[in-house]
Amino acid sequence: MNHALKKILLLPLLLATGAGAADLRVDFLPQFNGAPLAFDVLRNQTAAGQKISVTRLDFLASDISLRRDDGTWLEQKNWFAFISARDGKTNFTLENIPAGNYNAIRFQIGLPPEINHGDAAQWPANHPLNPDVNHLYWGWSKEYVFLALEGGWQNGGKESGFSYHIATDRQLMTVEMPVQLDLHSDREIQVGLDIAKIFSAPNKIQLSDSTDTSHSRTNDLLAVQLRQNTESAFAVKSVKDFSPIAELTRGANHIVIAPNATAYHLTISQFAPQPDLPRDNPLTGEGVALGGKLFFDRRLSADNRQSCAACHRPNDALSDPRRFSRGVAGAIGTRNAPALENLAWKNSFFWDGRAATLREQVLQPIQNPIEMDESLANAVAKISADRDYPRLFENAFGSQEINSDKIARALEQFLLVQVSFDAKYDRVMNGQANFTAQEQRGFELFNTEYDPYHGQYGADCFHCHGGVMFQTQNFANNGLDSAFYDLGRYKISQRAGDEGKFAVPSLRNVAVTAPYMHDGRFRTLEEVVEHYCTGMKRSATLDPNLAKHPDGGVPLSTDDKRALVAFLKTLTDEKYLRAAPPVNLASK
Repeated sequence: MNHALKKILLLPLLLATGAGAADLRVDFLPQFNGAPLAFDVLRNQTAAGQKISVTRLDFLASDISLRRDDGTWLEQKNWFAFISARDGKTNFTLENIPAGNYNAIRFQIGLPPEINHGDAAQWPANHPLNPDVNHLYWGWSKEYVFLALEGGWQNGGKESGFSYHIATDRQLMTVEMPVQLDLHSDREIQVGLDIAKIFSAPNKIQLSDSTDTSHSRTNDLLAVQLRQNTESAFAVKSVKDFSPIAELTRGANHIVIAPNATAYHLTISQFAPQPDLPRDNPLTGEGVALGGKLFFDRRLSADNRQSCAACHRPNDALSDPRRFSRGVAGAIGTRNAPALENLAWKNSFFWDGRAATLREQVLQPIQNPIEMDESLANAVAKISADRDYPRLFENAFGSQEINSDKIARALEQFLLVQVSFDAKYDRVMNGQANFTAQEQRGFELFNTEYDPYHGQYGADCFHCHGGVMFQTQNFANNGLDSAFYDLGRYKISQRAGDEGKFAVPSLRNVAVTAPYMHDGRFRTLEEVVEHYCTGMKRSATLDPNLAKHPDGGVPLSTDDKRALVAFLKTLTDEKYLRAAPPVNLASK
């Protein structure tokens, strides 16, 4: 497989430079019938008289323009923004716009065809079109979703789900709004996006089992109606002054690196998005090697008998084959230890996302009383007493001083380079292998919706596990329980809509990372597939892409279940599993 990185294409984000210019921020206000939209609650009534909730509102914007008073347009091509309203990503800023008076603003929802079908792996980390940023790129179809609107609705006596994904070149939307903009100082335009209008004008949309999902195909009238309604759902609400605030970026802390350290060249798949690596902890060969030694060192635990690798075993894709891991004092955990490959593409860690960085994550198991149960002070003291470690820390970080921050940095570097992209699936996508007939059937099931009203009978896996990473950055309730003994993400966010939601794991190497789910309740892939076919349970926070399906789940034949499992096994990277740690990294 060719793992060469593609060159990053940098596109301009500035409209102009020089004197007589100002910044313009555009802030989207999600609304319902003119009032602020409350996410996750089933109380928004559509024009058809139906009550709905909204759990996702994401879209891509492109090619923004401002109209001058003389009727000419100040246009910016190759400009893009990603909006994710539920997560609070509602604005973008255009810098250094020529001062003057403008009377209209125009942009597109969606992407021009040459961008939509271009190489999605070209975009730098943090770019709006990086698939790891927007989660709107379907790798198997090689195009983006322009707008994703998801939620629930009352369907008889139960809450069902709707999932509207507007895509394909013919559904590219143009939004144009009048505005009185005197741009001689930094200004903000507040734009209302009224979800009620997406269901009402100019086309009234009534939810039913046959209209709870869109496909954007040529004969999909619902997608056309949604596009037309969305174009009319925006309106300028106000224009006001604002003071730009310096953006806080990942990696704002100081850099700790030895002057003679060797740069580590991370090799990834040519199809993978560019990862957002920490800029204040650059990868070095010395840092990675030190992190590997620490990962396998049992002295980080209170009884000197348990290392990080005790619960994240290399031959099991750095996962734990036990349902719950056992701590140093014999205590048993309550969540399954997940696999640790491809963490460079994650932006939160643990099943509930309580750690924002790997550097934060790696120190928690050391201190956790039911895991390694050691204080950071004691861990540092034991490591410092080793005759080799001071030299290794100096080689990596330029000083023999050992502290918990440097331990975390070294572990972070080691985990960031645990990359898996050489499974049979990857070789098939690269033209170097072929699926069997059964695996091909599983691939098709995985990437096809279950929508019998439109002649589709897939397994509908790709909504949560799509793309080259086979994961999203989202948290989801996948129907394990109707009442939650573990509230999951809610414990961190305190949002009712997050009850019972957990991080969506990658399916890479899934065949060797049993048991499955956050609580390890399923022992085999067959049990997992059966859950999505007959075992899903409804609750208020069930993911809309699952809630729209029949009670129990997506009905598949016995042969199709086997085909789906066969495809999942093509995600096993044997080379990655055989990569045993070097001898000098082994624990003492």
